[in-house]
Amino acid sequence: MSRFTLCILLILLQLLSKSGLSQYAPQVGIIGTTAIHADSSIIGLWATDVVKYKLGYKDISDTSLGLALVGTPDFAIGKTDHTTFSLGDAGSIELTFDHEIYNGPGPDFVVFENGFSFGGDSTFLELAFVEVADTSGNFVRFPANSLTDTNFQVGAFGSVNASKINNLAGKYIGNYGTPFDLEDLKNIPNLNLGHIQKIKIIDVVGSLQQDFASKDANGRKINDPWPTPFASGGFDLDAVGIINYVLKTNTTQFNSTQFTVFPNPINENAEMRVQGNLPVSYYQIYDVLGNEICRTDFISAETNYKIIAPHKAGIYFIHIVSAGAIYVQKFVVHSLN
Repeated sequence: MSRFTLCILLILLQLLSKSGLSQYAPQVGIIGTTAIHADSSIIGLWATDVVKYKLGYKDISDTSLGLALVGTPDFAIGKTDHTTFSLGDAGSIELTFDHEIYNGPGPDFVVFENGFSFGGDSTFLELAFVEVADTSGNFVRFPANSLTDTNFQVGAFGSVNASKINNLAGKYIGNYGTPFDLEDLKNIPNLNLGHIQKIKIIDVVGSLQQDFASKDANGRKINDPWPTPFASGGFDLDAVGIINYVLKTNTTQFNSTQFTVFPNPINENAEMRVQGNLPVSYYQIYDVLGNEICRTDFISAETNYKIIAPHKAGIYFIHIVSAGAIYVQKFVVHSLN
């Protein structure tokens, strides 16, 4: 490829990005959506406690209207029930859980709001930033992206296209949660992805006015319905569910030298081995969406096992449970075709 051709391709890629043609996962009911239903079996825990919260104004540009009024913080605890806590403009809430969250296979937790659809991918969506904190107590924000057009303000009951939104809570309509994967934070220094203890939700002020605008990870203004100068203004939090968690009596190690999975990569349905120097209680295999593919219990103290690889190509995680600890290894299955 010539240097001239390469330059043209780079320019085209930049133009496509700036024009907002890049797409993320679409709304519920459209192929490619990543929405998780509230009744999904992969959700094992729900928020149990509110650490603290801060109500935002109904309209941050007119504080005389007062603070958001709908719901109480405890409405965010437990499973989705369609009772919500309205944060108001730039309001926030911190939640904890019975057990720590860890960076496992696929999404690790999911946030539910009460958005609704106008049909297709166009919906009324109120958005929020999401942050997590490990045992240090310091919060780190997921890198959010918004490609929604910023030439015109989305009105109070305007529509936002889910495929223009990434890593912002509220991307999906009510009863369907927005998933978050701790893998997106793997390059954050000193953040322990094996021991996440708190989640913070912060309302996005969708104003295009410079004095009030919330911005995404690229410094782009996030355009969502605004102003919403009524009692239920801002992000309406329904629930937060946890997918990957570790019992407090257990420890989790990733890519541990205690166990080796080989060959890796491996072909579909081929025989692979798990070899280690510790007795295994059982193992589980998950796909990247967090779905359990299989589980096998052991009654012996062997440390060398034969396993048949999944029948479908993809990325998988094997959880090996030994003496109350969980050891996680990633492996890849190749297609025979």
